[in-house]
Amino acid sequence: MADQVRAGIIGAGFIGTVHAQAVRAAGGVVARAAASTPERSAQAAARLGALAPAGTAEDLIDADDVDVVHICTPNSLHVPLARRALAAGKPVVCEKPLATVLDEARALAADAAGAVATVPFVYRFYPAVREARARVAAGEAGPLHLLHGAYLQDWQAGGAAAGWRGDASEGGAFRAFADIGVHWCDLVEFTTGHRITRLSARTSGGGTVTTMAFETDAGATGSTVISQTAIGRRNSLRFSLDGSEAAYGFDQETPETLHVGGITENRSVHRGSPATSSAAGRYSLLPPGHPQGYQDCFNAFVADTYAAIGGPAPDGLPTFTDGARAAALVDAVITSSESSTWVEVPQT
Repeated sequence: MADQVRAGIIGAGFIGTVHAQAVRAAGGVVARAAASTPERSAQAAARLGALAPAGTAEDLIDADDVDVVHICTPNSLHVPLARRALAAGKPVVCEKPLATVLDEARALAADAAGAVATVPFVYRFYPAVREARARVAAGEAGPLHLLHGAYLQDWQAGGAAAGWRGDASEGGAFRAFADIGVHWCDLVEFTTGHRITRLSARTSGGGTVTTMAFETDAGATGSTVISQTAIGRRNSLRFSLDGSEAAYGFDQETPETLHVGGITENRSVHRGSPATSSAAGRYSLLPPGHPQGYQDCFNAFVADTYAAIGGPAPDGLPTFTDGARAAALVDAVITSSESSTWVEVPQT
């Protein structure tokens, strides 16, 4: 591998642009870009600032000047492209959902054993999230008994088209949960160390809304509301982790602050304050008062992925195993929604 990581990006929509910026922030270079046709690949290379286009996604994966493959395509293409990249012996960053079928996600996670293969659960990289995780791990909240929150967007409000996400082969009838609900679940499991073991879900609005109640392996109960038709909510991913001694609250639309609820007082812990832990400080890159946001999280995720290529994986790096876990949760939500029953989350 070259001293400078040479990335190939497949897919040039919004998320492909985010990946390209993160590659450069991590000190890499976008060597090649590919889209659905050679003509679109040339346009993608220009838009993403790639050194050259690749005629096809397969050509990009096989190219000698591509060290790591970023897959930013519609969902149905994730499995074959990730499988090809792994077979070529290349690190791979694959957008979620890792697969639209649980068995395929499990198989990919198994194929990726020992490889650098990551999934962008990037909300893990907010300093406030790391702070909540550190405090929970230190026992400062006491036993957690209630985990609750929501992930609310409005881009499908008013009958707006879902695009390829609405196709059955891309997750159609349960698309909101597969698209953003898995982010909420990953974030809550990551911060608490709990695993959702049992759930009851209802999906409505043609797949744009899911409500879910759940239980965890550590004795907590919880609930979440997932919607892509919540008018006025652009990207509100929020949680509350309620324990016997403290509660921690976070909202991605105001990410610089962790709310700490206490019995005698409530406090706001701001990013970069002396009260924060080293775990949070590692990702606090700007002076306090200079807001960090979503792109900064993505930059940190890609930087940690690239660090894992040449050395030990940094703590909290989301891998294909986490992608398979998300697929298991989607599978359980589908089963529960269709049967109107409580279901066990499948093992991965």
